[in-house]
Amino acid sequence: MSIYVGNLSYEVTEADLSSVFAEYGSVKRIQLPTDRETGRVRGFGFVEMGTDAEESAAIDALDGAEWMGRDLKVSKAKPREDRGSFGGGRRNSSFSRSY
Repeated sequence: MSIYVGNLSYEVTEADLSSVFAEYGSVKRIQLPTDRETGRVRGFGFVEMGTDAEESAAIDALDGAEWMGRDLKVSKAKPREDRGSFGGGRRNSSFSRSY
């Protein structure tokens, strides 16, 4: 399982995030998604820790905490939804045309 970290500063680095979460246990992996066009961090990330107990301790301590001028949103990450290979989500819609 991994931890979702939201409301991050756009200046945050993987090293910054790792150092904060390391206070609560071993950090296995950090992911900071970036914007495709600008390359800038998108303001959220994911942290994987060594054990569920370490993840719970980090969530309890850091959710709502102020860091780098922002109030963090920290929770268990939800599984990614399959959005399919087509954008727009109209595959099963009842859209009809009139001619």
